[in-house]
Amino acid sequence: MDAFYASVEQHDNPALRGKPVAVGGSRERGVVAAASYEARKFGVKSAMPSVIAYNKCPQIIFVKPRFERYKEISNQIREVFLTYTDLIEPLSLDEAYLDVTQNKKGITSATLIAKAIRADIKAKTGLTASAGISTNKFIAKIASDYNKPDGITLVGPEKTETFLEQLPIEKFFGVGKVTAEKMKNLGINTGKDLKTWTKEDLKMNFGKSGGFYFEIVRGNDNRPVNPNRIRKSLGAENTFDYDLVELADMKLALEPIAVTVMNRLEKANTFGKTVTLKVKFKDFSQITRSQSLNDEVRTLDQIVSISFNLLEQIDWQQFPTGVRLLGVTCSNFENKEVDRQLKEGHQLTLDF
Repeated sequence: MDAFYASVEQHDNPALRGKPVAVGGSRERGVVAAASYEARKFGVKSAMPSVIAYNKCPQIIFVKPRFERYKEISNQIREVFLTYTDLIEPLSLDEAYLDVTQNKKGITSATLIAKAIRADIKAKTGLTASAGISTNKFIAKIASDYNKPDGITLVGPEKTETFLEQLPIEKFFGVGKVTAEKMKNLGINTGKDLKTWTKEDLKMNFGKSGGFYFEIVRGNDNRPVNPNRIRKSLGAENTFDYDLVELADMKLALEPIAVTVMNRLEKANTFGKTVTLKVKFKDFSQITRSQSLNDEVRTLDQIVSISFNLLEQIDWQQFPTGVRLLGVTCSNFENKEVDRQLKEGHQLTLDF
């Protein structure tokens, strides 16, 4: 979906349409959970402190998130998907992989199916959606972000090589900000540059991920669409431009990370009982600290409170001065629906 949270708010409140909208935070404090396309034109992004968002766009309108409403719309979108195929692998509330090789409508063109699904979503929810179409999940995911908002991108087998070679390295799914910067320092700016590296050299510079990069730049991704994919954890982390020394600065840096984690949990409609804090020091050594609860962690305040508590319990004298990365992960999920299906013996055959 396109700017999902913000689009829902603009749909439900016509007074917000065409205006820069930020979901979450306020003018004085907090963090932006999602930004409308009008706000993005000013450089406003998700996980950005609200004060910075306001400075970039003084006319921005902050609205409180309504996750129950977002889940309601997400269920409506899933109902549309189910009229075409049962092979649906949700990535979040507003994003999913669909295998339409064998579809319920008997439509032989994936492009026509994508157009029909987008039209049905528009009719049912009033929202626009973008679609990426290709031969595997990796390329389809990149393609889905290529022509937003309200667009379709088809990358057929004959276009795969050119598409990936021309792609900026930071656009590759799985290549984060830090890795992209490291690649650029090594002269890897596009897929074509990446393709010149051997698997051994990539592993030497990027560890196990090097083998993954070697395959994806060649369009190799044999993962099936898995409706019963079970998440073990969800998290986020941030590498800072300079080392953090003061505890207050670390807490300030943790808040947007916690917001990102909460957004991902809400989008996946999955909640866990364990919160883990990751701390990486300036010498690249790292530690983790965890806390488990009897009940699921379901609010941002809980994640922030637990993360702060774990941070405060660290004996900083035992470790190097200067923190270059902080991360927060939520795990120990209860997959009741999946467990129920497995116990009942429900199976799906994937036909490619």
